[in-house]
Amino acid sequence: MKLLAGGNPQIAKADGDAPVRAYIAAMPGWKSDIGKRLDAIIVRSVPNVRKAVKWNSPFYGIEGRGWFLGFHTFTHYVKVTFFRGTSLRPAPPGGTGKEARWIDIHEDDLDEAQMAKWVKQAAALPGWASPQFQKASSKTNGLSPPRRGAGL
Repeated sequence: MKLLAGGNPQIAKADGDAPVRAYIAAMPGWKSDIGKRLDAIIVRSVPNVRKAVKWNSPFYGIEGRGWFLGFHTFTHYVKVTFFRGTSLRPAPPGGTGKEARWIDIHEDDLDEAQMAKWVKQAAALPGWASPQFQKASSKTNGLSPPRRGAGL
């Protein structure tokens, strides 16, 4: 398993639980525990959640509605991005775009109760790449595929 800049695992693009589990297992050190906890919160909060790895990041979504969340490993934290984060209450603290908001989670820094609230809210919204959301948003909605070091 190759680690990219910042310790982010390089996992081939694929749909399903297996590539997400592989990504989480490859996350270095304490970040793997954060990944396991995030995955468990999402699975508990959103029955029948769809999983995939895209752009070397786990993505979570609802079939037919699009992706609502992704996370990415950096040197000192795990960034969790909500693609419609400006619609969450309270909005996650990171981000300045029209739609996406994120939170950087450091070791021993995961507020599971707040994360579960955000996940439930995010899953109820039209997701990124869903036809409904694409019609409602402009090209500058802040939800283009993640760039290295950007929203994911």
